[in-house]
Amino acid sequence: MMGLEYFSFRDLWSPVFMLFMMAVIVLYSFVVGPWRHRFAGSKPVSVSRQTAFILSVALIYLTEGGPLSLLGHLMFTFHMTDMAIAYILVPPMLIYGIPDWLWRAMFKAPFWRNRTFRLIMNPIVSLGMFTLLFSFYHMPSNHDWIMTHFTVHRLYYILLFVSSVMMWWHVYCPVPQWRRMSLLLTLGYVFMSGLLLTPACAMIIFAGEPLFDVYNDPQVWAKAMGYCMSGDPSVLLSKVEGPAFFNLMSGKDDQQLGGIVMKLVQEFVNAAALYTVFMQWYRRERAKEDDNVTDPTAAARLNNL
Repeated sequence: MMGLEYFSFRDLWSPVFMLFMMAVIVLYSFVVGPWRHRFAGSKPVSVSRQTAFILSVALIYLTEGGPLSLLGHLMFTFHMTDMAIAYILVPPMLIYGIPDWLWRAMFKAPFWRNRTFRLIMNPIVSLGMFTLLFSFYHMPSNHDWIMTHFTVHRLYYILLFVSSVMMWWHVYCPVPQWRRMSLLLTLGYVFMSGLLLTPACAMIIFAGEPLFDVYNDPQVWAKAMGYCMSGDPSVLLSKVEGPAFFNLMSGKDDQQLGGIVMKLVQEFVNAAALYTVFMQWYRRERAKEDDNVTDPTAAARLNNL
């Protein structure tokens, strides 16, 4: 992608955020490694879980502070790619990567068992919260305002991420005793999550014109760039004359491709979730049947049918 030479190493790689995320990985490695025995009921953590956690942290860094974050301010396609990775792909990986005994340790305080938190963690509330936040954010006027106000932008992204983890928690609940839906209901929950995000994606994909000034109006774009680059964005604007300089597509095509990328990633992740949950349900039902057959009384009842 041409034009990245206008940005510094700090702009592209966010060294402070990089060091912070590396520290998170190091801390995790100690907790699941040499410090594991400090936690009640701890067990060895598989390589697959550790890999999932490290990859999830790396993806958070790339989309929220690394090169993909900067590219997300230059093209709408990269913006939606960031959203799909950070809020659709990363949460299941993060939930899977943290073992059940560590989740129990983090949420053992009585505070997490109060009525308000239990209400917020209701599956319907969690799903509705993420859907509303995502859809509200992608209304054109809301999106442009949030993108040009740094503090609101950061807080909104944190809230989006927390709500996405809450939504995916009910699909991949790592602590069986904390699961609040049956596996069959979880299948419907995953299907509904994809259905509820469809209107926002459809609006973006089928719009007849570019909707977001941040990616089409040079002045609005320069204001948004002021929050993710060092130096004066007006100097950059005088050199490149707006976001179109970095984009090989028209604003409308870029917007449509971004919506398609978001929807495709969501459908792929949802399909994987549906398969995983269905196989869990299938294995559980088979195990129940096997238990009934091995029970002499149950076996006699089955033979008399």
